[in-house]
Amino acid sequence: MIGRNDPCWCGSGRKWKQCHFPNQGTVQPKAADHLKINQLKEEYLRKYQILIKSEEQIKGIRESCQLAAHILDATCQMAKEGVTTLALNDFAHELHLKAGAVPAPLKYGQPPFPKSICTSLNEVICHGIPDKTTLKSGDILNIDVTCIYKGYYGDCSRMVAIGSITAEKQLVIDVAYECLMRSIAVLKPGIPISEIGAVIESYALSKGCSVVNQFVGHGVGIQFHEGPQIPHYRNAIDIRLTPGMTFTIEPMINAGVREAVVDPLDKWTARTRDHKPSAQWEHTILLTNEGFEILTPWKR
Repeated sequence: MIGRNDPCWCGSGRKWKQCHFPNQGTVQPKAADHLKINQLKEEYLRKYQILIKSEEQIKGIRESCQLAAHILDATCQMAKEGVTTLALNDFAHELHLKAGAVPAPLKYGQPPFPKSICTSLNEVICHGIPDKTTLKSGDILNIDVTCIYKGYYGDCSRMVAIGSITAEKQLVIDVAYECLMRSIAVLKPGIPISEIGAVIESYALSKGCSVVNQFVGHGVGIQFHEGPQIPHYRNAIDIRLTPGMTFTIEPMINAGVREAVVDPLDKWTARTRDHKPSAQWEHTILLTNEGFEILTPWKR
């Protein structure tokens, strides 16, 4: 039988009496629950730089995510042959302003990102900068939208195929989508972050594709990029998922080698080393007591 001073069964590393030992009535149950939640928040912030969100924060993040998904869907509908990626950027920028939101990428980082969304064409893995490039039949495009609404962040991306595309491009689009949805399906409190990458890389490799390991998902909501990092490849991160975490899963899947080369001039655009196509889909996720909630409800 487990003793009061033995390690708790939940894997927290704390003594049973300090973790899940039955309440003896000295503290009211609701107060005890509140105390335990606060202790968990403090522990995750101190050890992992992870912000466990309150109900009020979750409400704000959910609203921002829904707006981001709306802007993303509308911008994807505009992505057609003959349209420039700059026109897509300007359209999305106006949607932000009309909604009272701010495009998070604009002037973010060093050097400051120059546009309001990311548009990544064909062999561009991520962080493509909108310009006067005209979309043509055979292109595949990732559009990535992150908005700041009422102080909260929502982050998501989708793929668009322009006209008729090659079998290789269709494969990488489909594999990237399936990697995202399979990894979301396993989410629940208590599993290690490493499980996400294991699911993604196992499926991608089974289809002859590779997983980019130079970019990762991340916590999001209060800030643009928070802890934890969410690798999309096999890893040994043993941080356990817990309710109140909000983070992105955004696997970048290549038809060829996994390595990315960042443009030496703009310092942002990441392309596949072998110039083969790449694809990515992204959701922001909330961990709940029952499992998960997809906060960015775009539709494929």
